[in-house]
Amino acid sequence: MQLLIEQILNGLAMGSIYAIITLGLALVYGVMRILHVAHASVYTFGAYAGVFIFQATGSLALAFLGSMLLCAILGVLIERLVYFPLLKFPPYVPLIASIAVMLTIEELCRLIAGPQILTFSAKLPFPDLDVAGVHLSSTLIAIYVITAAILLLLWYLINRTELGLAMRATSQDMAIAGAQGINSHYIVSLTFVIGSAIAAIGGILVGIYYNQVYPTMGAVPAYKTLALIVVGGMGSVAGAVIAALMLGLAETLLIGYLNVPFPRDALAFVAMIGVLVWRSEGLLGSR
Repeated sequence: MQLLIEQILNGLAMGSIYAIITLGLALVYGVMRILHVAHASVYTFGAYAGVFIFQATGSLALAFLGSMLLCAILGVLIERLVYFPLLKFPPYVPLIASIAVMLTIEELCRLIAGPQILTFSAKLPFPDLDVAGVHLSSTLIAIYVITAAILLLLWYLINRTELGLAMRATSQDMAIAGAQGINSHYIVSLTFVIGSAIAAIGGILVGIYYNQVYPTMGAVPAYKTLALIVVGGMGSVAGAVIAALMLGLAETLLIGYLNVPFPRDALAFVAMIGVLVWRSEGLLGSR
């Protein structure tokens, strides 16, 4: 029973990381209807920025803040220089461009930082806990707390503020929102700022959790997040979060606990196929 509880806690941590990474992708798709595959490279860039700032300053707080700032700038640059000029073309054109951006940033990280794995030996400011014989490391607790805080803040922003109302209006119809006085270009850029900053947090947490940062660390999340937003419902932030938590638990329990002879990274796509067959609009999508 103790082992089962530990695996569930590890699954929730993995699902929380998936949720953080998927949030930005779901936000961008909800507003622009673009599959922002390059979001995975922003996450990788955030991890590198975090580890370099931490090595230079020794401050984890500065690593988080600096990485979030740099990723926010990178996200806006991608939106302005790549996506915005391509909005007049069919959706597959920005998708292809997004894949090109992802590969470019990945290779730049490899050229600048080297192909070797970098360690990220940082101690998050949370205590270790032992509850009923189950050990909770400071890293696990940090992932839970930070993910919950991000989700609560994002929910409040989207559902309880005028800015969130403008984001929802832009998501429904960018042209009509602009006709009503909403600066849709500003809303789109702000969406990229928020999503990219969240990706930076995810990159640092993953780097600390596994104690490693490397150029291709965004490759697997790139396609898993695509599957997750399909499973959750295209453009549904809540659905993407639920799908991410379910995937983290499924991977840990089925592969790690029950030893099911199945490729771990294939579960996301099996779930996507099942959802498309059973409920094509996703878990929380609308018909």
